[in-house]
Amino acid sequence: MEMKLGACLKSNFNQTSFFLCQPINCQNTGYRRSCLSSTSTAHMSMRCRATAEMHFKNRSFGTVEKVKTMSADNSFDLALSSLTTLCPLDGRYRDKVKDLAPFMSEYGLIRFRVLVEVKWLLKLSEVPEIPEVPNFSSGAKSFLHGLIDGFSLDDAMEVKEIEKVTNHDVKAVEYFLKQRCQSHEEISKVLEFFHFACTSEDINNLAHALMLKEAINIVILPVMDELITAITNIATQTAHVPMLSRTHGQPASPTTLGKEMAIFSYRLFTKRQEISQIEMRGKFAGAVGNYNAHLVAYPDVNWPQVAEDFVASLGLSFNPYVTQIEPHDYMAKLFHSIIQFNNILIDYNRDVWGYISLRFFKQITKAGEIGSSTMPHKVNPIDFENSEGNLGVANGNLSHLSTKLPISRWQRDLTDSTALRNMGVGMGHSLLAYRNALRGIAKLQVNEAALAEDLNQAWEVLAEPIQTVMRRYGVPGPYEKLKELTRGRTVTKESIREFIEGLEVPHIAKTALLNLTPHTYIGAAAELANNTEAITKSCNASARKI
Repeated sequence: MEMKLGACLKSNFNQTSFFLCQPINCQNTGYRRSCLSSTSTAHMSMRCRATAEMHFKNRSFGTVEKVKTMSADNSFDLALSSLTTLCPLDGRYRDKVKDLAPFMSEYGLIRFRVLVEVKWLLKLSEVPEIPEVPNFSSGAKSFLHGLIDGFSLDDAMEVKEIEKVTNHDVKAVEYFLKQRCQSHEEISKVLEFFHFACTSEDINNLAHALMLKEAINIVILPVMDELITAITNIATQTAHVPMLSRTHGQPASPTTLGKEMAIFSYRLFTKRQEISQIEMRGKFAGAVGNYNAHLVAYPDVNWPQVAEDFVASLGLSFNPYVTQIEPHDYMAKLFHSIIQFNNILIDYNRDVWGYISLRFFKQITKAGEIGSSTMPHKVNPIDFENSEGNLGVANGNLSHLSTKLPISRWQRDLTDSTALRNMGVGMGHSLLAYRNALRGIAKLQVNEAALAEDLNQAWEVLAEPIQTVMRRYGVPGPYEKLKELTRGRTVTKESIREFIEGLEVPHIAKTALLNLTPHTYIGAAAELANNTEAITKSCNASARKI
């Protein structure tokens, strides 16, 4: 009898299952069948780490299985795939957030580092006080720009291979560029001016700023605009649909569904505008922010001005007062603003979730989808729930970054470096949440019958306008009289009309009150909802500018 590595044995006499951590046969191991007990095999199974098959027949062992297991102290070295990533953004949710990958990934960081290094060399060639780097020919400039424009995943992998030797990510980029340019007759003469007078953070801070700038402008803001527009469309389409308000969960003065949607479109729009106006900042002042090495090498160059011009040429705002690092205050402001946008969307998700629960909204079903594994009737508001959950994850990440990044010991410590690598987490979960919310909004269908029935059961809300009119015409104790009529009591259309008929107010005022219903007592809600069309136009205009 031969049993291969990793076989699973089932004993007929005590139903014990165990794994073999090494090949066994009765001739070469000395094991007796009797020693293969549940006690001894428990230890063996803990050590097992391989997969195999065993085929045998014996009086004591009747079944054979193909098995896979892990040892207690060693996991499989699984190949990277959508099923083995630690972060669901790169696995389950990849299709919904992949637009951010060119900007917020490791590849994106390396690509922008290459851009900064190359453009700094080009900038040095424009400074007349640096004759060692003369103006490049058009061919040389084209070659250098090609390193940026043609930067590929293979190029990034080459940088990572160099990093395995240097154990320094930014130095690996410098060496990559020197290797690429060493065969170019003109550029090869100035290879040592790659990374000239730079600290790594000169490169990194600009790369991070460009990553954020591109991700915000190209991906995040357009999806925010799409979300705001979708909510605004609901607002205008349901501007005149009356709805019972609820304060403290209890019936309150009616509004319209559209006006409640308009509140969120306006709140989100104002925060979106704030995000779009935050300036991404950069520094380029050397090891501790004083241009020390620069001035020793070229004392006649106005390095602060050169640095400012260079940073501005990248579309960034220059920060003249820095240590080794740009202090990340703009990042804190940006992330806090995104958190606030996300909090508003959480509020929206919860409100819509509640309206669905009240049946004010129906959800359009999709053939083949399942709401519950056991309750076939369920149509759950999962898109709004997923959006809310991902907004929480995003805010947790962005909150840490916004409070951690502005703090650095003395002229710098490295705690910001590892934190900054996680910017894509907060941005990615935010993007995922926005798209989940959009998916949920697309399924919404207004249930006007449910809204109307809810109002029909709430005639007590007319106590407010009645007591207000009574105040105007000097009727004594208006609030107290309406409180006695309505508080804690069942109020009907008939009881309200009877009360109004007994009021000593002008006929025109009495007629207006008698004509009032919970459905018509909506104030200026419809007009307020319709005014949000201007928000949509503004969002669309902003989108065209990006």
